[in-house]
Amino acid sequence: MLSTFLPPPTQQINSKIARRAGVDLYVLRLDLMHPWVNGNKWFKLKYNLLEAKQNNFTTLLTFGGAYSNHIYATAAASNLFGFCSIAAIRGEERLPLNPTLHFAVQQGMQLVYFDRERYQQRNTTALQEYLRQSFGEVFMIPEGGSNLNGVRGCTEIASEATDFNCICVACGTGTTLAGIALSLRKEQRVLGFPVLKNGAFLAPEINNLVENYFACGLPTPPDSPASWDLICDYHGGGYAKVNDELLLFSQQFRQEHDIPLDYVYTAKMFYGVMDLLQQGFFHKGDRLLLIHTGGLQGNLGIEKRLKKVLS
Repeated sequence: MLSTFLPPPTQQINSKIARRAGVDLYVLRLDLMHPWVNGNKWFKLKYNLLEAKQNNFTTLLTFGGAYSNHIYATAAASNLFGFCSIAAIRGEERLPLNPTLHFAVQQGMQLVYFDRERYQQRNTTALQEYLRQSFGEVFMIPEGGSNLNGVRGCTEIASEATDFNCICVACGTGTTLAGIALSLRKEQRVLGFPVLKNGAFLAPEINNLVENYFACGLPTPPDSPASWDLICDYHGGGYAKVNDELLLFSQQFRQEHDIPLDYVYTAKMFYGVMDLLQQGFFHKGDRLLLIHTGGLQGNLGIEKRLKKVLS
């Protein structure tokens, strides 16, 4: 399984803003691991796939929105590793399919649609039992891969980042942040940048993930977890909201550093880090590692929507 993926390179960002702040800035390019199953999505899926295989499941069932990186990656991973796959999609079917769902269907994924009220029940016993009656014995992976298997995978993202005192990552569910914090020493620090409005609600969820992970006795370094904080000011208007300032920043960043950013997650975190550097938030001599969590496929859908609005 692991031989399918390239080790992610660490790339220095030669930024005037960082130099003026006296900070060394690097990015971990998880987006380069695989063309389809990359970023933090692979790490969240890894131990779910292994558990499904060990328990002889042949079909995976998961949940997500119509532009979900998780749906995209799960469809591709299922095809790569010999699983059938089903996705419960939030919202009504819209034809023609957007690029994310079109790709998922090409990978053999079956799509079923739930209205938003029904979708909110996705973690209830009643709805999960309904799905099992409809589709048989399926291995269920929660939305975004947000379970302890997902956390365990994410402990492998930055486990070798011992010479960085601060790790920065975008947050949707907090699973990736929890895994990274669990893999680092207490004197290190993780900054999470929620991409949803009022992202402070993630704090208790991250605490629960960390506590439950410890309670299960899963592997961690002896002096973990690292301290962590949420920076909630860079959501750009909310989940999947993209404004002109973020678009311009993403385009300029790619031109200057040859690193494409996804608008939903990574661009907001990178924008936030650059803004904080200019504010003097970090200390001189800090070494920052920014996690590129992939998700570039989502840009196709956003750019398509933007063209419709602008036309």
